[in-house]
Amino acid sequence: MPLKKNIATSEAGFVFNPATGDSFAANPLAAEVLKLLQAGHDLAAIRAQLLERYDVPAHQLQHDLDDFIWQLTSFQLLEE
Repeated sequence: MPLKKNIATSEAGFVFNPATGDSFAANPLAAEVLKLLQAGHDLAAIRAQLLERYDVPAHQLQHDLDDFIWQLTSFQLLEE
């Protein structure tokens, strides 16, 4: 489930939805996930990359990733 094509993001983690005018600030890890979503990576690939890169229990990462994806969905930032 990729990020909608019209969603603008910055390296600093700012996200702008021109369709609604909403803007958001993402922390560095969330900005990394957004970048991976924009590059077309699926959630399994994103999870694997994050597990390799960060020292975090797999269940905690999955929980946090699921929560973040839910937030992106609720703000209508992802393609359906």
